[in-house]
Amino acid sequence: MKIRHFRTPGRHLRFRRLDVLDFLRKYGYPIPDELRAGKPKVVAVDDDPNVLASIRRALSRRFDVTTFQDPFDALVAVGNLQPDAMVIDIDMRGLDGIRCLERLKMIDATSHIRCVVYSSQTDQKRSATDAGASEFVLKGDVTELRETLERLTGLERA
Repeated sequence: MKIRHFRTPGRHLRFRRLDVLDFLRKYGYPIPDELRAGKPKVVAVDDDPNVLASIRRALSRRFDVTTFQDPFDALVAVGNLQPDAMVIDIDMRGLDGIRCLERLKMIDATSHIRCVVYSSQTDQKRSATDAGASEFVLKGDVTELRETLERLTGLERA
């Protein structure tokens, strides 16, 4: 297995932190403390400001959190922010969340982002994971959301 990478314009190889973590885990290597250091970037998208506030409170100690109420603002910003993970509700006004997940996974610049669906639409769980979501967390369980993101970004202790 190769580690996913990209090349700079000067043809140097660059590796994303999460891709290196995936490689180390797959082959049973210990994860160096340097890879655990720092705060992974997380973008959270929900049209309810109260939900965003609770996400921010639950995650801000261990993550660099940026929140958006407007899903289109979030999608425009994702290219510049280059988050490690994204928390998204698939049931927002004006956005087909399943299609959004599919597109994020199809585009090279965003395919590495771990997407966690944070929704009360449990009947959409299968569709969300088929579209590329890494995990589905029931809305309201911010502890489970934090633990899921810690696991996906390599912060949990093995």
